Amino acid sequence: MADELTQLTATAAASLIRERKISPLDLVDACIAQIESTNPALNAVVTTCFDRARAEATAMEDIRGDTLPPLAGVPVLIKDNQLTEGVATTLGSPIYRDRIPEVDAGIVKRLRAAGAIVLGKTNIPEFSIGANTTNPLFGTTCNPFNTRLSCGGSSGGSAVAVAANMAPLATGSDHGGSLRIPASYCGVVGYRASPGMVPNEERTVPSTHYSLQGPIARCVEDVSLMLSVIADRSAGGSRDPMAFPLDASRFRELESVDLGSLRVAVSADLGGLLVSRANRQAFAQRVEQFSALFKRCDWHDVSLADAPAVDWLIRQDVFVTQYFDQADNWPDGMNPNVLATYDTALKTPMADIAAARRRQLDLIRRCQDLFEDYDLLIIPGMSVPPFPHEQLYPELIDGKPVENYMGWLGLTASLTVVGHPVIMVPAGLDDGGLPFGVQIVGSMYSDHRLLSAAHQIEQAFQQVDLLRRPACEAAIA
Repeated sequence: MADELTQLTATAAASLIRERKISPLDLVDACIAQIESTNPALNAVVTTCFDRARAEATAMEDIRGDTLPPLAGVPVLIKDNQLTEGVATTLGSPIYRDRIPEVDAGIVKRLRAAGAIVLGKTNIPEFSIGANTTNPLFGTTCNPFNTRLSCGGSSGGSAVAVAANMAPLATGSDHGGSLRIPASYCGVVGYRASPGMVPNEERTVPSTHYSLQGPIARCVEDVSLMLSVIADRSAGGSRDPMAFPLDASRFRELESVDLGSLRVAVSADLGGLLVSRANRQAFAQRVEQFSALFKRCDWHDVSLADAPAVDWLIRQDVFVTQYFDQADNWPDGMNPNVLATYDTALKTPMADIAAARRRQLDLIRRCQDLFEDYDLLIIPGMSVPPFPHEQLYPELIDGKPVENYMGWLGLTASLTVVGHPVIMVPAGLDDGGLPFGVQIVGSMYSDHRLLSAAHQIEQAFQQVDLLRRPACEAAIA
């Protein structure tokens, strides 16, 4: 029974709790047992609050019914860069080892107001910077399909926990792909909404495509349900200048989309980005399998080839804004990804960053032009398969050097630059038995339509043997 409970989707669990067919406490206990049995091998959950979770679940036992909030009794895990009242929030750094916040971050507050039960915190790279989840405080989080490999990052602990059935939902955040990268490597769903969709009251930059927060789950329907909660405006959001008027409750009901009416563009490398032969071939195989689902499925020469260079400069601008009042106190041994970006920023002429901002606008308009002719753009999730987790990032791709820790992430970072909503959906396993994801991109602010289409695509993938695969039992035994 415990295994059956941990395999429930969030949508199914919430419904069964409302119907009094399962107990919130039984569900919480099942997830806790799963964490205790699988986490020692994976290191996804770094801080727990099990006693509080059980107390909250017990309090819900007698108040179930149709009037319950949408996530009542559903367990959730929180990324360790998001404040949690009474539960350590460390940023994966010895600097914040003992920090116990007195308040919840907005995203956590909205989840708890919707009845979700927080089980604990998930691992991240130090300061949440990097696409391999390792830090000096808690160590490395392993891929649930092969514990010798990277799970991606920076929301790696969240993706691993969801993939290993520790909880049906987890939070993440996304600069250059931090929701999408681990979702691809762990065979789950990560969603990067249009900027401003999910309020982020803790942001330090007034308006940016960076510092976005979002959901990780095992299916599109659950991602949409969680989005309906974390994008809600009634429990806060007015302090985020990017949060625009929105009825988030509409995400609880996805529309029916006729895939046969959709015009889809596909690209393996967005006009020349660094993508390995293995991933190009895996993507081409999937295009051959799913192309017949759509009215049109055209290989397109859309070019975002210079977006990674734009991203690197804009990232520097964002970093200085975020950290200028902290950097002088950083200790030796700080995350080299953070130091590399910050130190480079201090040496970069303002004119270079200004030029990157102007180029960003050109790239945004180029993508807008694409969506005049197409409903969706589909590209590979990642440029390379998962690599050994001892490496911060792959130094070579098919013999070509990777310039810095962002150099291998062009497929995700380029979409951050243009700001379009994008969802990472599992598309089976590659030839090495590891998850392979595809990014499905929609036009700006078409989030509901994109999620609805992605839900239909997810269902259709089952018919062409591109299923979401469970984490390998041998890896987490």
